[in-house]
Amino acid sequence: MRKLMLCATSVLAIFSANAQVKSKAAKPVATAKVVTTSPFKNAVDSFSYAVGMSIGESLKQAGADKINTTIIAKALNDVYGNGKTLFTKEEANNIVQQKLQQFQSKKGEGKRKENTAFFEKNKKKAGVISLPNGLQYEIIKAGEENGLKPKAIDTVVVNYVGTLTDGTEFDNSVKRGQAATFPLNGVIRGWTEILQLMTKGSHWKVYIPSELGYGEHPQPGSPIKPNDILVFEITLEDIKVAVPAETK
Repeated sequence: MRKLMLCATSVLAIFSANAQVKSKAAKPVATAKVVTTSPFKNAVDSFSYAVGMSIGESLKQAGADKINTTIIAKALNDVYGNGKTLFTKEEANNIVQQKLQQFQSKKGEGKRKENTAFFEKNKKKAGVISLPNGLQYEIIKAGEENGLKPKAIDTVVVNYVGTLTDGTEFDNSVKRGQAATFPLNGVIRGWTEILQLMTKGSHWKVYIPSELGYGEHPQPGSPIKPNDILVFEITLEDIKVAVPAETK
């Protein structure tokens, strides 16, 4: 629903960004003027087509693989014409929300099957250890033998590289040149649970099911999509043990 409501805003944002890029570019050397033929008569026509593209892309991403474009055109004409529509705004919103939920549910079911197949195959790889909660990991380098393991209330210092199963990288503290420090109970469940098994110096590759990651609600603008499996290479650099309140 949010995608549909923001589609026009997205188009404007794209146009704005393009304009800013063009304004910052160096002036080109004068060349012969190139004449291009536009399929549209004016800017209104161009804008209208661009909005239609944006709506279409949003619907496809939402899972609407079948749509009646003739009826969409009628609805637009009704709104911009005499204002007499076949549904009230509330009725239309309810229909859209219900249908988008159905699309999302269908997409989620397919993604869950895909994720199950991934973990079933991955657990057969040499060196991969599977846990009851669904987490899987490989030990790249063992940490301190019989060393301290962090508790959920502790703060950890880690270096990590985060990717999707297709190799798409979405975060990398190593490239930033600075380890991350955070309370262990303030991150996704997959991190909270796996790091409590690691000792200082451990370097593991961890496979996190979506339900222990961002689930259906990843961060906006991130390459991470709903129900994506997360893959992290994590090095536990240090542990800062929490001090009990009564001893502070």
